[in-house]
Amino acid sequence: MSRTVLILLGAPGAGKGTQAVRLAQTLGLPHISTGDLFRANLAGGTDLGDRARSFMDQGELVPDELVLEMLFDRVSQEDCLAGYLLDGFPRTTAQAVALEARLENLVPTVIDIQVPDSDIEERIVGRRMCKDCGAIYHLTFSAPAQEGTCNACSGPLYQRKDDTAAVVRTRLEEYHQKTAPLISFYSERGGVSAVDGRLKPDLVFEACIASIQGSNQGSGHGVNN
Repeated sequence: MSRTVLILLGAPGAGKGTQAVRLAQTLGLPHISTGDLFRANLAGGTDLGDRARSFMDQGELVPDELVLEMLFDRVSQEDCLAGYLLDGFPRTTAQAVALEARLENLVPTVIDIQVPDSDIEERIVGRRMCKDCGAIYHLTFSAPAQEGTCNACSGPLYQRKDDTAAVVRTRLEEYHQKTAPLISFYSERGGVSAVDGRLKPDLVFEACIASIQGSNQGSGHGVNN
């Protein structure tokens, strides 16, 4: 059985979450978001969730050991046997090394969605999410038809606690220090496809699909359609 592991890189606010949902649906891969894993543990009142809460509320990165325990439990489930899409992981070189050991000889497909820092703050501060279905909106670029209400499920929209200007600056600093080095890490292994995240979402999606198809042709890895 061919197996595809797709990793999306990019600064916070680059649009990884939006593209991850579309890519997972199109490719038939489970969408594994570390944010969703954290929220599930928080909602379930688990020990891991309680320990992760203080980091998430302050916009800080959750320590590796917490992330790895939640992630590896999730990707060991049956629906991930043919592959999965990772959204928000790895975030550090140490996490990438741990994932590499888990994947053994499988080389992941890596896409870096690139957006300049100057555009990131505006994107994040204006972002709103649906409490019910998780759909993402932006007050300027992709506003809902009715203010405060999700187009898809009519659920209420909210601003995440870490979507403020001060927290955004902290997150960008952490990204450049801890996550941006992953571009070099994966470039030395299987290569990284760069996609311009400033394009319209449909064009970003098309560029991601083209990158995945090119990567699979070069590596021989299959994609589930």
